Amino acid sequence: MGPLSPCARTRFCKRPGNTASAWPRPCNRAAAPGAMPEWFLSLEIIHAIPAARARIAVFDFDGSLSLIRAGWFPLMKRMMVEGLTALGTGESEADLAAEVEDYIWRFTGQDTICQMIAFTEAIRRRGGRPLDAAVYKQRFLDRLYRVTNLRMEEIRGGGPPDRHLVPGTRRLLETLRARGMRLYLASGTDEPALLEEAALLDIARYFEGIHGARDNSGGFTKRALLERLIAQPGMEGERLVGFGDGPVETEEIKRAGGIAVGLATDEPECRVVNEWKRARLIASGADYIVPHYGCHDELMEVLFDGRR
Repeated sequence: MGPLSPCARTRFCKRPGNTASAWPRPCNRAAAPGAMPEWFLSLEIIHAIPAARARIAVFDFDGSLSLIRAGWFPLMKRMMVEGLTALGTGESEADLAAEVEDYIWRFTGQDTICQMIAFTEAIRRRGGRPLDAAVYKQRFLDRLYRVTNLRMEEIRGGGPPDRHLVPGTRRLLETLRARGMRLYLASGTDEPALLEEAALLDIARYFEGIHGARDNSGGFTKRALLERLIAQPGMEGERLVGFGDGPVETEEIKRAGGIAVGLATDEPECRVVNEWKRARLIASGADYIVPHYGCHDELMEVLFDGRR
C-alpha cells in the first residue's frame, strides 16, 4: 500500500443502501507548532450515525488499543501456511495464504483457539492428521512471545508505554471517561495475558471490566458481554459505541444496535489506513473508519454532535 495524504484530498464513495462515505475527512485547522502532522487526521464516515446518547464504550485490545502484539497476523499466517504446505497437496503458497487469511480474519476477536480449530479442520480436509488445536495455539504463542516479550521488557525497563499504544489512545480514553462513559475491554487474547498487558500499558485503570479468553474453551464471546450490558436497566443499543479492528466486535456491536468505529490500523506504525482491514471492516458493518485516534477532535465531533 502506498503512502496516503489524508488531509490533502477527499474521496466520496457510494455503497448500496448506505449514505455517502467521505474519506478522509479534511481538517480545517492550520497546523500549530508541535501539532500532529496532517497524516494523523484521517476519518472516514461510512454511516453518519451520532453516538450522542452513548453511555458505554466497548474496546477490542490488540490492534485497537495495544501494539504489543503487532505482527501477530503474519506470524499466525506463516505458521499455518507452513503446516499446510508440509502436507504436499501441490497447492500454491498464494492459494494457501488466501485460505488461511480468510479464517484468521473471520475469527479475529474471538478466542485464539477458534482460529486453531479452523486450522485443524483445514489439515483434516487435506487428509492430514492434525494435533489438538491447543497445541497449535501454544506453538503460535511461542513464536509471538519472542516478539512481545522484548516490547514488554522495554516498558518494564522504563520505556514509555504509549509507544506501544495505537496513537491517540490515552487521550481518547480520558475524553470518554470525562464524558461519564463506562468503558469495557473485551479481547480474544487469554485473560491473564490481557490483564498483564493492559496493566503494563497503564490503561487497565480506565476500564470497569476487562474480559478475555479462558481455558482454551472458546466459551468467551463478545456477544455474551454485550448482551449483559444491554440487559442493564435503561440500556439500549444506541447507548453503545464499539471500537475494534476485527469483524467480531464490529458485527456484534451492530447486532446490538450500537455504533461501530473500525480501526484500520496499519501496525505497528499506524500512520495510514490499512486498506485490507478497511474493506473488511466496512463489509462487517463499521460506521466509521480511522487508522488511529490521532483524529480525536474530528471523531468526537461526528460521534457527539460537536460536543467535545
